[in-house]
Amino acid sequence: MVPLASTIDLQDRLGRPLTAQEEARAQALLADASALVRSFTGRSFTRTDGDIVVLRAQQGEIRLPQTPVLNVTEVVAIGTGGSPDLPVVGWRWDGIDIIRISADSPAINMPELWTDEEYDSYPGTYRVTYSHGTAEVPGGVVAVVARMALRTLTSPTMAGGVTGETIGPYSYRTDGSGVGTAVTMTDDDRRMLELAGYRRKAGMTMARWR
Repeated sequence: MVPLASTIDLQDRLGRPLTAQEEARAQALLADASALVRSFTGRSFTRTDGDIVVLRAQQGEIRLPQTPVLNVTEVVAIGTGGSPDLPVVGWRWDGIDIIRISADSPAINMPELWTDEEYDSYPGTYRVTYSHGTAEVPGGVVAVVARMALRTLTSPTMAGGVTGETIGPYSYRTDGSGVGTAVTMTDDDRRMLELAGYRRKAGMTMARWR
């Protein structure tokens, strides 16, 4: 996926152009930092049209994992054991991130009287087609990704845990929290993303209508 920050974002924060050595590493570091942020938040932060996901309902509600949701175009009940997938009718999107499935059975276009086998064929799993994301990555996310990459890019040494500095005849070298070649996410990075509301906390479970 496309990195959530650019080399221009790094240069803006450094206040200078990247050196040739920094330029050679910057894209990989930005990609690594972006992957960590996406994994932690559970969000992609990029515009995606016609995304198809398979989710379970919880008490008649399907929570969409990626926000902001732009539109929902289709909800399909997934059949098992050879039963066909059935388009759902009567579903409602709340305009934010929840799809509500009616408990009345027109919701999945089946006869009013089902056998137990027919219930078992539709265990409450749905295939949803929707669009989500924004044209621009949120500024807070750019800031976290950029500083994660910069910590590694500007480290005095590529040996993890070692920092040092030389000023004229004076120099020092200590074992600290240097990250070496690996991009890492700190508690401050996580806290910033959580305070901004980017951490996805809700999960999906199965609901059965009878």
